[in-house]
Amino acid sequence: MQQQITDILKQSIAVKQNIIQSPALIAEIELVVEKLVTAFSNGNKVLFCGNGGSAADAQHLSAEFSGRFYTDRDPLPSEALHCNTSYITAVGNDYGFELIYSRIVKGIGRPGDVLIGLSTSGNSANITNALQVAKEIGMITVGFTGETGGKMKGLCDHLLNVPSNDTPRIQESHITIGHIMCQLVEEKLFKK
Repeated sequence: MQQQITDILKQSIAVKQNIIQSPALIAEIELVVEKLVTAFSNGNKVLFCGNGGSAADAQHLSAEFSGRFYTDRDPLPSEALHCNTSYITAVGNDYGFELIYSRIVKGIGRPGDVLIGLSTSGNSANITNALQVAKEIGMITVGFTGETGGKMKGLCDHLLNVPSNDTPRIQESHITIGHIMCQLVEEKLFKK
């Protein structure tokens, strides 16, 4: 079992090494950081959405902005869209699960806001629908996906497609990339 543990850790490290060796992906992360800084500086908000483990990641990253990362600072307006279970279950029941995020984005999204959708496959219908509505509103769309980008590829202004097809390894890298973004945004907005 110890060898298996070691092998899994090596697989996780290998995916992150592939990210390091992708200048295009590193540049795209930098662009997203700049877009987030601009959005927050202009009084806009950042919304996150995902399913399952990606919903947990969305909530985690949103809390890093609205709470704090390293710095004791003012909160930044950020929210994970799945946290209102009454809303999710009502809209899922009345309209369909594929519309749970697009409907709330239509209600609270504004031009200049940022929508970050997390989906390892890039094909989750409720995420792609939300991204489509966000684009129509004039929001900035960001996708955290796996290697291919799936259907989200054509809907995202900025695609952070982790070079892997292994769901757990992709999700681990999503959190790493998200933490990098939180740290850099916080440093740029709250320089001491």
